[in-house]
Amino acid sequence: MSAEAADRVAAVTSSQPSTPLQISWFEFLLDNSLLEKHLQKTGADPSPVQLIVQFLEQASKPSVNEQNQVQPPADNRRNRTLKLLALKVAAHMEWDLDSLEKGLTIPVLNMLLNELLCVSKVPAGMKHVDLDLATLPPTTAMAVIIYNRWAIRTIVLSSFPEKLTKPGPHQMNMLNLVQQEKEMTENILAVLKEQANDSISVLQRALQLKKDFYVHTLRTLDLLGADAAANGETESSTAGLRISADQLHCQVCYDLGGVFFQQGCMDQTAYKKAQDHFRHTKELLKKLDQTVHVHLDEKRLNGYWNACKALAGDCDPSDTQMTQCDQINNLIRACDYQAVVEAFIKDNSSQSLQNHFRRSILRELQYKVQQGDSGLDEVCHKVCVCNAVRDALEGEVPSVGFQQLLLRPSRRTLDFMLEVCTRSLEQRPPSERSRSNMADFLRTLCESLEDLSQVFVVTSHKLFLELLKEEERKMLLEQMKKRSATINLSAKPLPSFYDIPASASVNIGQLEQQLILSLDPRRVRQILIELHGMAERSFWRVNSKWEVPAEYIVVILGIKDNLTKDLVYILMAKGLLSISVKDFAHARLLFSACLELVTEFSPKLRQVMLNEMLLLEVRAHEAMAAEGSKERPPPDLVSRVRGYLEMRVHDVPLRQVIGEECVAFMLNWRENDYLTLQVPPSLVMNNPFIKLGQLLASTCKELPGPKESRRTAKELWDVVVQICSVSVQHKRSSDGRLGLIKHRESTLGIMQRNKFITFIKKLREPLVLTTLISLFVRLHSIVRVRLLLLSLGLQVLTPSVAGVVPLGKAPHPPYLLVVVGGTGGFCLCVPGRDGYRIQYFLRYRPNSIVPTEHRFMSFETVPRFGTRPS
Repeated sequence: MSAEAADRVAAVTSSQPSTPLQISWFEFLLDNSLLEKHLQKTGADPSPVQLIVQFLEQASKPSVNEQNQVQPPADNRRNRTLKLLALKVAAHMEWDLDSLEKGLTIPVLNMLLNELLCVSKVPAGMKHVDLDLATLPPTTAMAVIIYNRWAIRTIVLSSFPEKLTKPGPHQMNMLNLVQQEKEMTENILAVLKEQANDSISVLQRALQLKKDFYVHTLRTLDLLGADAAANGETESSTAGLRISADQLHCQVCYDLGGVFFQQGCMDQTAYKKAQDHFRHTKELLKKLDQTVHVHLDEKRLNGYWNACKALAGDCDPSDTQMTQCDQINNLIRACDYQAVVEAFIKDNSSQSLQNHFRRSILRELQYKVQQGDSGLDEVCHKVCVCNAVRDALEGEVPSVGFQQLLLRPSRRTLDFMLEVCTRSLEQRPPSERSRSNMADFLRTLCESLEDLSQVFVVTSHKLFLELLKEEERKMLLEQMKKRSATINLSAKPLPSFYDIPASASVNIGQLEQQLILSLDPRRVRQILIELHGMAERSFWRVNSKWEVPAEYIVVILGIKDNLTKDLVYILMAKGLLSISVKDFAHARLLFSACLELVTEFSPKLRQVMLNEMLLLEVRAHEAMAAEGSKERPPPDLVSRVRGYLEMRVHDVPLRQVIGEECVAFMLNWRENDYLTLQVPPSLVMNNPFIKLGQLLASTCKELPGPKESRRTAKELWDVVVQICSVSVQHKRSSDGRLGLIKHRESTLGIMQRNKFITFIKKLREPLVLTTLISLFVRLHSIVRVRLLLLSLGLQVLTPSVAGVVPLGKAPHPPYLLVVVGGTGGFCLCVPGRDGYRIQYFLRYRPNSIVPTEHRFMSFETVPRFGTRPS
């Protein structure tokens, strides 16, 4: 290359900015010091949470063996190092759950915190509620506290509705990944909710500790990685980042307050507990220095505090900041709504109330109207006008509700608007900006009114003449006259569902908010029509809480018309949500509207809706029975349940839970003859709940007869034993020693144990419950004996095996365990020096949960290797 060419190349390369390449995850494996250097950079790329995801993703990748079989991730040095790197990144973030929750999904954060428990040497196999935090090493106790804080925070956050991002094109592999992550999240949430009371107890106990704690840092985790924990350095009282008792209590009180606030909808006293915890949090925040390690959302804390004061009815006169909010809450409790409107008009001038508080008051009033209090309709309109004027004074776009109010306002409503506008500028000398914003609001008001006589009412008002210049008034009037000339006054109105025009000034986000809140099918359809007129996209994923069963997804998303697809999906999802909170009245309305809609074009979806409406009626009747109602179900409902169990429509997607609820319903109302004799065999084979119900019904029918005729009781016993069985697996460490014990459910059962327990909770019929209790008593007794023999170092047979089997090996004599089939008794035969064997029959009272004392029954000389003992 010539010198000139070299100069040209150098000039080109020097003119191009050099973008540093993103560091790959494996580079941190090669250089131990690289991670700390990377994390100290400002705007590090990849970010800390991205690094955590990459490290854990690589550490949890399954492997493939020589036979091309997928194996679980190997427990090797590479994967252990990757998990330790993820923990180091979290330690660099000072275990800030707010940041971790925003950047990580629930499955990833669950994996990270479980790894923290593991490296912190939390005792395996013990529930956290059984641990004594005061005696644990500081880093171990802190790991337990962090995990249980995350558990209750996740439960609370999962109850919040979320607006999902706009979905891209539907690709099957991406949908599968999303579905897998969704199922993992649901499984984790189910476990966390089951353990919620234990997590709350752990955190309440942590509040009783007054000592400082220590949490892992990069240094202590380095020591663990270098196997330096043998000298106990990481367990000493000074290793790690020091967290004072006040700092810990501040964060724990905030998290406990959040979970108690969530429980308040079911238990009103929980609001008082939440308020006490939030009060303590605020006190500790004032006490602590700003530089301490406390990570919580102070805006949300203030919102929680205000809500607790309103819901608990505890107003503190000394709290000067919230006095006006407390007064408005008291006025609402006293049903003095006119005073609420007056307070809002005055606040338009002072602007002391926050906008989100004013909107929450409007939502509360609208909810009461939806519940049937039609007398508050006018109050809602007035509060909506007050909020719109407040928004206008601040230069914001009026809400969708106000835009709809302007479609056909009455003269009374228009006069009230003008009164609010005038009074909002009278209280104090308005700024020039407020006057300009109010002029724009009045101009917009005129442009929104279709009736020219109403426009003249506004333009002739004193405030309009004062705020708008003469040239502006003339120009606006000319525009109104031209617009009225083009309107065809003889045109017929559009049908009611299509009566809302799409306006570019209406904010889509506000319409979506109304779509989330509305439970009126007619209103839902109106909003969707307007949304589809403004944007050509789907709206069925606006709210993350809108979920329809996976069995129906393909059918619904196969609807070609986007508006119909959205409407069917949202009506069904809202109906299912209403059922989950036992709002059966709204669920009936939503399902009826959906049924009417799908009947026109899809027989398959029509049958789906009929099945869901059957489930609705079954749950509604069972809810009444649980509250003490003795009324038997109507014959029509029983007939519909039978019709569902006998249905043989092959093309319709069926939910297993409907069969489960129908079986529980039939058992609760003693329809044993039907379950025993008339259910189709194919349905029994395909639905485990129907099979279980048939066995229970048959056993209950056979109970009055002789014991010899109870054939299905043995089969029911086998089914229950298989469901409740567990397999024990030992996890070996890298040096070959036995490590953690893994208890896994047996795969032989007809259903999973948690589903079996859920099914049992739906049963109320005494005879069915007595039958199940007797089965569990027998199983409990056998397990007690099994634990007794295991403590003696013996192997134990499964409960369903009968016979004589040699147990143990030399140098001990050959023990024999005889399982007496069908009686629940055992015989332990111990050979003596002189050839005698002592038989211990362990018998239990059949109707007692607690077994009787083991009783010495008999001696008998038995040949050393002879026949089976009697």
